[in-house]
Amino acid sequence: MADGAGAPLELDPEGRPEDLEQIPITREELTAWYRQMSLIRRFEELAAKAYTQRKILGFCHLYIGQEAVAVGAMAALRDSDVVVAAYREHGHAIAKGVSPRAAMAELFGKAPGVTKGVGGSMHMGSAEHNFFGGFGIVGGHVPLAAGAAFAARYREEDQVSLCFLGDGAAQQGAVFEALALSQLWKLPAVYIVENNYYAMGTSLDRASFLHDMSRRGDGVGMRRWQLGGFDVVEVYRNVRRAVEHARSGAGPVIIEAVTYRYRGHSMSDPAKYRKKGELESFKTMDALKCAAERLVAEHGVAQKELDTIKSEIEDEAQDAYAFAEQAEDPDPAALYDYTYATQRGT
Repeated sequence: MADGAGAPLELDPEGRPEDLEQIPITREELTAWYRQMSLIRRFEELAAKAYTQRKILGFCHLYIGQEAVAVGAMAALRDSDVVVAAYREHGHAIAKGVSPRAAMAELFGKAPGVTKGVGGSMHMGSAEHNFFGGFGIVGGHVPLAAGAAFAARYREEDQVSLCFLGDGAAQQGAVFEALALSQLWKLPAVYIVENNYYAMGTSLDRASFLHDMSRRGDGVGMRRWQLGGFDVVEVYRNVRRAVEHARSGAGPVIIEAVTYRYRGHSMSDPAKYRKKGELESFKTMDALKCAAERLVAEHGVAQKELDTIKSEIEDEAQDAYAFAEQAEDPDPAALYDYTYATQRGT
C-alpha cells in the first residue's frame, strides 16, 4: 500500500491465492450483496440522524464506507461459523443475519434490541446468529475469537471463527498473543484487519512502521496476505480462500482489507485530521458504486432494477427506524439480570 491516506492503492501480492478469479460470482449473489450493502449504508445514515436528535445516546461508531468488507466476508461463511467484532459492528451484525429492526432498536436502547437494549451501539451480540459482539476494548476481543476457534477444535466441530479488528487494534499486545497461540495450535480462525487508515484520529503513518497489517502474522509463521476492501467480489473471494484454508486444518490466516471510513471515528469526531481531498479520493472507489457498475457491466442489470432496490432498501431502513422509535423501553426490574450469574436450579 502506498504511503499516506488518499494515495493510489498499491497492494502487495505476496501470499495471495492465485486462483481467486476462478471463483464464480452469480448475478443473484452480487445483487444480494449490493442490496445488503445498500441497506447497511442507509441504516447507518438514519442512525446518524437519530444521534443528532439525541434518540441514540453514548458512543456511536458508523460503518459507512466499509460495507464491502463485512458483506463480502460474511458471504464466505456458513451460518454455524462464529463472528467476533469490535465496536464498529452495526454492519457486521446485519450482515451476519441480525434484523435491521433489532439492530436499530438496540441503538435506541429499546427492549426489542438485539441485546435487549442494554448493550447499545458498541455491544451487539446474537447467539442465534453466532455473532459474538461488539466489544469496546481495543484489541481485547481478538483472544475471544481465538477461544471460539479453540472450542470448535476441542469439540471437533466443523466451525471457523472469523474476527474483525482495526489497524489500531493491530498494535495491541493481546492481538499478538492471540495470533501466536492460534498458529501454535493450528486453530480454525481467520483474522481480518479492516485498515481504514486511522486509529481514532491517529493516521497509520504516525502509528506503525508497517503499513500492511497482515504482516503481523509473519512473526508467528501464519499464512497472510493483503486485499482491497472496496470491491465486495474481491473481499468474498479472498475471505472464502482464507476460510477454506482455516477449515481444512491447515491453520489460521490473517488478511488485511484496505478500506476507508467516510465519517469520523465516532459521531462526536469531526475528522478534521484528514488531508484535503482525501475523502473525495476514496469515494471514487465506493463499494456501492463498484458493485452497481459490476452488475451493469457483467450481468446486464438495468438502472431501473437498481432504482427499485434503492426504493425497497429505503422502506426497510425507515421501517427499522420507526420500529425503534415506537418500541418499549427495557423493564427497570430487569436491570441486574445480566450482571450476576444465576444459581443452578433457579
